[in-house]
Amino acid sequence: MAELDLPFREEQQMLRDGVQRFLADHPRPGWRDLSESLGLAGIALPESAGGFGGGMIDIALVMAELGPALAGADWLSHAAATTLLARVAPDHPALRELAAGSRRIAIVCAASTAAMPIVDAGTVRGSAALVAGGAEADLFLLADRDLLLFFASDGSKVEQRHRIMHDGSVSADLGFTLKAGDGEVLAVGAEAREYAGYANDLLLAGRCAEAAGLMQRMIADSIDYLGQRKQFGAAIGRFQSLRHRAADMQLAAMKAAALTEEAIIAVDRNRIDRAQAVSAACIEIGDAVRIVGESAVQIHGAMGLTEELSLGGHFKRALAIAAAFGPRTGHLARFAGAAS
Repeated sequence: MAELDLPFREEQQMLRDGVQRFLADHPRPGWRDLSESLGLAGIALPESAGGFGGGMIDIALVMAELGPALAGADWLSHAAATTLLARVAPDHPALRELAAGSRRIAIVCAASTAAMPIVDAGTVRGSAALVAGGAEADLFLLADRDLLLFFASDGSKVEQRHRIMHDGSVSADLGFTLKAGDGEVLAVGAEAREYAGYANDLLLAGRCAEAAGLMQRMIADSIDYLGQRKQFGAAIGRFQSLRHRAADMQLAAMKAAALTEEAIIAVDRNRIDRAQAVSAACIEIGDAVRIVGESAVQIHGAMGLTEELSLGGHFKRALAIAAAFGPRTGHLARFAGAAS
């Protein structure tokens, strides 16, 4: 099955090849592997800060590869936060440590959490639920509609409660008691809203790329199984009904990948139709992961959801991504509003 068809430069193709080779030997990489061995912590940071100098396309190609390794959730939050921090404050002193991976940052925005804290006059109180990448973060970047705030994970002001999710990823419920002056204000008002909107769309597009990678793997595993499993002395891949099911899986994944590619490019170029493109991709990915995942499980039979196969973990992660997009009605409304 074809990979994401994006306009890669030569160095981006080399990056993807390097990630693929590393994952072939390290199928479940941790943060140290990603930051030290692959140098991915600074992929979206400028070269002047020790980074790769990449953008949304670089983030997307990495997420598509990390998806089947179930290693993308924390890394995407770090990548989104560093991207935004470098845009707002390109000379920020924290960038070099973040590029090296010696410190980790997570973004707190509408797309990264199930509930945002209360932001009022520079203070942050209440809680943010299920923050992706928040469990092990040393630093946080809050991207609210009225405030862009950079702060450290001080235990007296930020409580981190780990949550192990159904798909095996680890998120965090964060409790805040930040007063005015406890963090570094980077933007307010309309400027903060623009940055928050960009961060939300970057995260959503990155998750779409991750889901596309997961679907590619589920389809490849299913096609392999169709050629290996035999019934009545013949490979089950010869049965017409299963061949039609495999074709439906590929069609759903291809449609979702096409809209994901459009969303990635729209975010990378910050196009005027960015919101429309991203919401369209989220809607199509949400439909496709169910078609592909349910069909893959049915093809494998009862063992499709056992720990013996990676398929079950891939399907659970794909469903978690679809759930993290938020309500379908919200994306339909945003798509309609952007198109009108």
